[in-house]
Amino acid sequence: MSGGLLEGIKVADFTAVIVGPLTTKVLADYGAQVIRIGSSKRPEPTPPGPGGHIDYNTGKKSITLNLATPQGIALAKKLVAWADIVTENFAGGVMKKMGLGYDDLKMVKPDIIMMSSCLQGQSGPHANQPGFGAQLTALSGINYITGWSDRQKPVWLHSYTDFVAPHFNVFALLAALDYRRRTGKGQYIDMSQYENSLHFMAPLVLDYSANKRIAAPMGNRIPHAAPHGAYLCKGDDRWCAIAVMNDAEWRSFCGVIGNPAWTTNPKFATLKDRKANEDELDRLVETWTIQHTPAEVMANMQAAGVAAGVLQTEEEMIEQDPQFKHRSFYHELDLPDRGRYMAFRPGFVLSKVPCEVTRPPLLGENSDYVLREILKLSDEEITQLVVEGALE
Repeated sequence: MSGGLLEGIKVADFTAVIVGPLTTKVLADYGAQVIRIGSSKRPEPTPPGPGGHIDYNTGKKSITLNLATPQGIALAKKLVAWADIVTENFAGGVMKKMGLGYDDLKMVKPDIIMMSSCLQGQSGPHANQPGFGAQLTALSGINYITGWSDRQKPVWLHSYTDFVAPHFNVFALLAALDYRRRTGKGQYIDMSQYENSLHFMAPLVLDYSANKRIAAPMGNRIPHAAPHGAYLCKGDDRWCAIAVMNDAEWRSFCGVIGNPAWTTNPKFATLKDRKANEDELDRLVETWTIQHTPAEVMANMQAAGVAAGVLQTEEEMIEQDPQFKHRSFYHELDLPDRGRYMAFRPGFVLSKVPCEVTRPPLLGENSDYVLREILKLSDEEITQLVVEGALE
């Protein structure tokens, strides 16, 4: 992309599934040239439809290599020699075993920046464990606190951490680029998705450290607000979230719902009282919300200074949300094998440089371009690579 923030930055991307591709998507959307190194024989365990490959790989190019062959490894090193950044999120130690560890890549390009973003880092007793974000939500304690106090099993938040780690990854890569700009030196970034995810648990970790309290599932409730939850509204399975954080907001809330007699009951007079009678409070709140659409509940509560939000469907977010439309968050793209679909941009806008979201590549779609235009290989060399099984 001409004029992009990262124009001229070249990335050899060995990542797969979610964390790695989402990281390099941000780089590509802001102008970096990102080459995905994939495999047609070992497809990613991610659905190829929305929510999978096409959402996380906008703006990139794709080549398929057989990294189980010496020729494939040699070709990968040619891409490293071209690149400024190498990214990977295999299990700890996998790249090193293939001969593509940081020490190997420094021999190819001394100022290379390499980022490994595996589950638990590259050192320690669990460094070599493979897995996905679904396992990390359990390890990091997120699953333990998710659910309802009156139910035996916690709710499993699938791959939540996959959408936390990329933000740390992008920040670290930009910092490494700035360091190289100032010093001429590359470096190795050992990123642990596990450690990243714990930042979202920091208040609970602090509470345990200071008070030895172990957090438990609270459903939709929190200790310092009531009412606080998702309430059934008019319509088919329609809901609105409401959060009343203090007594002043409680008075505003009561005014919105018409000050029914039950709101003057002493059992709801203070936050402490409302928390003590929260089950009854939630039932009474819902006798009002059920009479109104979620949009009506949200608008009336927000107008009175009470936090509220519709529980939107994907259709509502993409097709109707005026905020997303105003900020052009979704971009309509066209895929050769799928047709039109909506892709998202990174969740920030820079005032001086553009963000351009272009369609993701099909698997191996740009192999010929990468081999001829980037690596400058001849027809004879490409033919030999095919014969040797280096290309898939």
